[in-house]
Amino acid sequence: MTLTVTKLSRRFGPKWILKDVSFEATGGSVLGLFGSQGSGKTTLLRIIAGLETQDGGTISLDGRELPVGRSDRRVEFIPHVPASPFLRRAFGGALSDTVDAAHRQADAIRAALSGDARVVLLDDPLCFLDRASKEALFENLRDAVKGSGRIVVFAANDIEDLYEVCGEVAILDEGEIAQSGAPEMIYEEPYSSKIAALTGRINLIEARRLTSSKTDVPEFVTIDGEHRLFARRSELGRLGAINRNVLLGIRPESISISFGASFPEDNLLRATVTEVKFLGSTTLVVLDAGGLRLEALVLRLVGLTPGEECMVGLPPDRIAVLSS
Repeated sequence: MTLTVTKLSRRFGPKWILKDVSFEATGGSVLGLFGSQGSGKTTLLRIIAGLETQDGGTISLDGRELPVGRSDRRVEFIPHVPASPFLRRAFGGALSDTVDAAHRQADAIRAALSGDARVVLLDDPLCFLDRASKEALFENLRDAVKGSGRIVVFAANDIEDLYEVCGEVAILDEGEIAQSGAPEMIYEEPYSSKIAALTGRINLIEARRLTSSKTDVPEFVTIDGEHRLFARRSELGRLGAINRNVLLGIRPESISISFGASFPEDNLLRATVTEVKFLGSTTLVVLDAGGLRLEALVLRLVGLTPGEECMVGLPPDRIAVLSS
């Protein structure tokens, strides 16, 4: 079974909510949809479900085009719980309303996964579920999809929900699919600084290229702190002109912290700890490297407090050159 969306477009007045959106999802898979608020996720799912009409493009299931603006029994849509009525009652003292909402959403998802629908559309229905409840539901979702061959398209406002269950994620930005692929590929190799920031913590470093565009390992100088950094090889279009600033990106968990000598090829910088944030299983360390602000994510922090100096390493193969 294959769900094919081809050049789907939707306009509200002069504003295009969706512009030529195309993707394909096959049976036995979970496709994630992610983007900032207003990126078009809900509109896309409602059109596939036949609850809204499109202004262009087609949707087909196994080669058979789905009717425009009409529901199909093979497609089931689980909407986001309308928050405001529950919250109004919750503020009035009936806290159980949010618990009831969570149970109803979980029950609706399980019923859809065990029913006759071949395509299940989930519009961020997990907002009232705690972590343990989500984990149980994710396990049920994985098993149901694998065993039935049905397709799930899961839109979420929390990227980590999609990392849990999706084999592929499509990033919507201003009504278009800006990037799609395996979650780890999008996380490690985001096309742009916007996608990088949407999909997890990242250090964005403004810099200017020093070396030729043909150099295997390009070298940059940072605008803040004037540090010379090597980065991984990138497409020519991302490198930009030598006299133009670009953005480099490195995830906090890729930055190492040490007190002495390390590998010089790791872009060693001297830094001062300015803040330490406990995040449960990890610790976020905020650093000042001569005016360049960096964040490093470590499993456990030992012997470092604000005001202390250390050395930080930024491995070149973990630094990406990003489009703005």
